[in-house]
Amino acid sequence: MAFDPEALKAAMESARRKSELGDNTTDQVLPAEQVREQAVKPDVDLTTNYMGLELPAPLVASAGPLSQHVEDIQAMADAGVGAVVLFSLFEEQVKLEQARATAEMEVHAESFAEALSYFPTEPSNESGLVHNYLKLIQRASSAIDVPLIASLNTPISGDSSDISKRMVDSGASAIELNVYFVPGSVRDPREVEDAQLRILESVKNQVDVPVAMKMMPYFSSFGHLAKRLSAAGADGLVLFNRWLGPDIELDRLEYHPGFELSTPNEGKLPRAWISALRGEMDCSLAGSGGVETSDDVVKYILSGADVVMTTAALVRHGVAYASQLIEGLGRWLEVRRVDLDTARGMLLSPHGEEADAYARAGYVSGLEQAKRVYGR
Repeated sequence: MAFDPEALKAAMESARRKSELGDNTTDQVLPAEQVREQAVKPDVDLTTNYMGLELPAPLVASAGPLSQHVEDIQAMADAGVGAVVLFSLFEEQVKLEQARATAEMEVHAESFAEALSYFPTEPSNESGLVHNYLKLIQRASSAIDVPLIASLNTPISGDSSDISKRMVDSGASAIELNVYFVPGSVRDPREVEDAQLRILESVKNQVDVPVAMKMMPYFSSFGHLAKRLSAAGADGLVLFNRWLGPDIELDRLEYHPGFELSTPNEGKLPRAWISALRGEMDCSLAGSGGVETSDDVVKYILSGADVVMTTAALVRHGVAYASQLIEGLGRWLEVRRVDLDTARGMLLSPHGEEADAYARAGYVSGLEQAKRVYGR
């Protein structure tokens, strides 16, 4: 069977660019349908419940650049992902378009009355980001048979209730609220936590679909905040949002924003927190970040994650790679003769007073091992 020439061409170009950057990761050159035809699928039920939504598999395409077009969203669904989270719409973009539309209305209101007959009575923004995002929800939700989750990125001072309702009206199966909190703030910690709760509650009051909170770990007591959010009605928590930390450009003596794809090492922190929180709250838990192979997916499941989210692996290897991640999870379960529900949370951390002793023992053990390996 011949390779798809367009896919091969794209993979070769991607490999060239990666070589220039010193990146030796490989690309998936087969389209999704050919991967499915060739793969030997394990006979394991991977059906998953996430926030009350039934998913065919626990792998979710997280918010990112691959969900900007209906065709790409369809390709991810065809590759077997259990759900697709759209790229984030920023609340600042929503407010900016609203302000521009209002200003335009006010300018035209000062014109002669007969000249106003051609102008809409309400701002339409039919060529703006908001309109296009809602249109994408409409088209994509009707094109795939897995849940489509809209993502809204908001500052802690934001009010996302109105646009969230419009997302649901357009066909979103759920809302993922990404309340981006920048490390280094000197705000009162209670004020920061209360802002998270206020945003969640305002959205929950406007929509009748599940709402997830995509969190950052940089809180004075993340576990306490997680429990407060669950008690306030969060249907799911996504651990973690990545901090896109700026770096210093020495030649220009200025900061510049940074962005890199996640690496497997970044999965350790979210897995530790998922393991600690599983059983302590009622909401679903999603692991995000650090997925490169199916082993990383398995580790999240063993830690207690309901679903595992990734974008980096699909960017590196192509959306068809999702089927390999899912099949790898299935094979792992099949070889060990355990079902998905049994494996989920198999390696939970102790709770209560034992948790501190368990974490302390792991810390001491790690340092002692470092002394043996690297010491003289």
